[in-house]
Amino acid sequence: MRCNVKDVRVAVIGCGHWGKNLVRNFSQLGALAAVVDHDAQCAAKFAQQYDVLALTLEEALASTNINAVVIAAPAELHAQIALKAIDAGKDVYVEKPLALKLDDANAIANAAAQGERVLMVGHLLQYHPAFEALLKAVKEGLLGDLRYAYSNRVSMGIFRREENALWSLAPHDFSMMLALFGEEPDQVQGTGAGWVSDGIKDEYRVNMTFPSGGRAHIFASWLHPFKEQKLVVVGSKAMAVFEDTNADKAKKLQLFRHSIDHQSGKPVPVKAEAEALPYDMDAEPLRQECEHFLRRCSDRAAPRTDSKEALAVLRALLMASD
Repeated sequence: MRCNVKDVRVAVIGCGHWGKNLVRNFSQLGALAAVVDHDAQCAAKFAQQYDVLALTLEEALASTNINAVVIAAPAELHAQIALKAIDAGKDVYVEKPLALKLDDANAIANAAAQGERVLMVGHLLQYHPAFEALLKAVKEGLLGDLRYAYSNRVSMGIFRREENALWSLAPHDFSMMLALFGEEPDQVQGTGAGWVSDGIKDEYRVNMTFPSGGRAHIFASWLHPFKEQKLVVVGSKAMAVFEDTNADKAKKLQLFRHSIDHQSGKPVPVKAEAEALPYDMDAEPLRQECEHFLRRCSDRAAPRTDSKEALAVLRALLMASD
């Protein structure tokens, strides 16, 4: 199905492990105009597969037929490419993180604002229909006041050589936590360790507190016996679990209306059966994210994961870095 937007033509920069998925989605949405990759053979392969042009970065930025770029290059290149793209008058979608340094991220945000360019960051879980339903439930007070939340994002591999587990895996979880609590943390502590590659930490643990009193914990690792992507949220009225790795879609998002009975003079748990929280089970998160970017390029409204949200996540990431 093609996205209902007008005249948005996209070049995807980086066709690697994740970039290939962006290429596929923008092609299916009818917006893909070109692909760019430092490996010319890789770019040529995707250009032939999707019947688009294979261009150099300079050619893509100079093209008047391309008005938006999607950056899926290595994180250390995000700032350099994004600034060039904004200077060339392109709207920009940058895969997470926006940049590795706060000064670079601020420079990108300021350039986009001054140039009146759309700037969006790929915090994918913000566009997952199950998380959208969870966030709606939190905002509507279904869980009551949030007390704490924790997320596990663990698996066996893929081992990175250029970034650690915190920067590779945890930005999604920081993004979700900040959205759930509706504020930035006032304290962040992080620690990690590595064994596979010199200087690269394979597992990372983060503790956060929020001004409202809420607490959050993030565990990220690619050196783990099994894959798990689970977010648990505990409120004063109910608790919720978003388990993206659950093969049963009906059980990906569940609500537990547990309570505590104080009448006997001591707190006694009163357990309730799990309830499935409804969400759109057929929607692909990445498709929704790509379509959101195209719509923002068309209507010029601020993206859900705009520079303000990206900077808040980056500040928390930097605080967690030990």
